[in-house]
Amino acid sequence: MNRTLIIVGFSLVVGAFLLSNALFTINETQQAVVLQFGAKVKVLQTPGLKIKLPFIQNVVMIDRRVLDVDPPVEQVILADQKRLDVDAFARYRVADPYVFYQSVGNEVVAEQRLASVVNSALRRVLGNVTLLAVLSQERTKVMSDIKAQVNEEAKGFGIEIVDVRIRRADLPEETSQSIFARMRSEREREAAEARAQGQEQSQQIRSRADRERTVILADAQRDAQKARGEGDNQALRIISDATNRDPQFYAFYRSLEAYRNAMHSDDTTLVLSPTGDFFRYFGSITGAVPASTPAPAGQ
Repeated sequence: MNRTLIIVGFSLVVGAFLLSNALFTINETQQAVVLQFGAKVKVLQTPGLKIKLPFIQNVVMIDRRVLDVDPPVEQVILADQKRLDVDAFARYRVADPYVFYQSVGNEVVAEQRLASVVNSALRRVLGNVTLLAVLSQERTKVMSDIKAQVNEEAKGFGIEIVDVRIRRADLPEETSQSIFARMRSEREREAAEARAQGQEQSQQIRSRADRERTVILADAQRDAQKARGEGDNQALRIISDATNRDPQFYAFYRSLEAYRNAMHSDDTTLVLSPTGDFFRYFGSITGAVPASTPAPAGQ
């Protein structure tokens, strides 16, 4: 009885051990390659509980999701001899698990190999295009060409390239400084040219304004002289008419003019006889000095 129990127990242990070695589980994110002495037996891609021959066969699990590879920044020379620091990335998935296992073995090695392939494709494709093509709508075609070349080489690793993108494409620091200096020099030249044009226009406007001012002043002086002449002519005509009507008025008017011309300044000093004809209109509007009125003192 004891021997029977021992045999049964041993059989159960052996059976459990064999069963545990024969059964394995594949989850939704994995695919499995079943190998027997290194040769492929089958590839399993559906999730669930699977079985294999214990001890004879082994299973290699490979990720079936879309994976990323982020190669280091690569400096490339474009067709127009411009240099660019290109930061690119790629997305891939394992299309043939057995080829993937044979060629690269695991994801770490795969990412290293793919990084080298991506950078090589970048250098080849971008070396045949200009900077304008990289920055314009032609960039889509450029990326398509890079993806095609990377995908062609990645097939040898059992990998399918889903996408290749350029994250950033920057000019090297020394090139950026050179371009900045050239742009600043160009802007300074344009500013100097605009300033010179402004000064030229300012001189033209000032010259035109001075010319117009001269013309306006000349016209005004001409009109003033004309108006003054007409006024003097009219004054002479009025005086002439008044003289013809009353000769005594003309003598009075001429005396007033003489007074105004002779005594227009505060420092004027006259030494004349108070009874002279020059002062006759000071005592009377008619020019006659009354006998009872004392003569004014001369000054």
